[in-house]
Amino acid sequence: MTSKSNPQPRTQAAEIVREYGPFAGAEAVHGVTHDGRNVWAATGAALVAFDPASGESTHTLACAGDAGTAFDGKHLYQIAEARIDKIDPSTGRVLASIPAPGQGSDSGLAWAEGSLWVGQYRERKIYQVDPDTGKVIRTIESNRFVTGVTWVDGELWHGTWEGDQSEIRRIDPQSGAVLDRLEMPAGTGVSGLESDGAGLFYAGGGGSGKVRAVRRPKAAAH
Repeated sequence: MTSKSNPQPRTQAAEIVREYGPFAGAEAVHGVTHDGRNVWAATGAALVAFDPASGESTHTLACAGDAGTAFDGKHLYQIAEARIDKIDPSTGRVLASIPAPGQGSDSGLAWAEGSLWVGQYRERKIYQVDPDTGKVIRTIESNRFVTGVTWVDGELWHGTWEGDQSEIRRIDPQSGAVLDRLEMPAGTGVSGLESDGAGLFYAGGGGSGKVRAVRRPKAAAH
């Protein structure tokens, strides 16, 4: 049996480009997603959409959301307690629900390759889940608490938040090895996480009630 050591991850300070919020009536930001135009933030009792160029709120849906948020190109998906709701973004109507794999301990949520990807905070795992049934297709191990999750250009990134320290990490989706670490300033947490498909991440700031735009490092872009 041979062992192969993982290369040391590239580590750098996260470059925070802009902050948004806090938003009216919102005490925290749990999940974050991007629909190609607006950023959506799950604030507990509502989903708030805002224009990332102006920072102005554009839409509010009265939907429960206490963890991750995702967008599949047509519908929003939102973790609410022990379920994942499929939501019409124009009306806020819940179209379907599936059980969340962590049964209430779920954190981040992303959409990629026809599947939902669900972060498990204390279990330090990311599950690939069938969006119609909730069945777990595969499991990716991390070595830190997992908050937000996002895929961009075939890269898997997730947020971490332990105590006063938070990072945005790129991991190998097969081995879980850490490839890149973006270190957030002390006391600046990452709850939800989503890429804009280009050069930015949008990171939920938990109890700060803010969403932060963080530059995606060019060295990791393909």
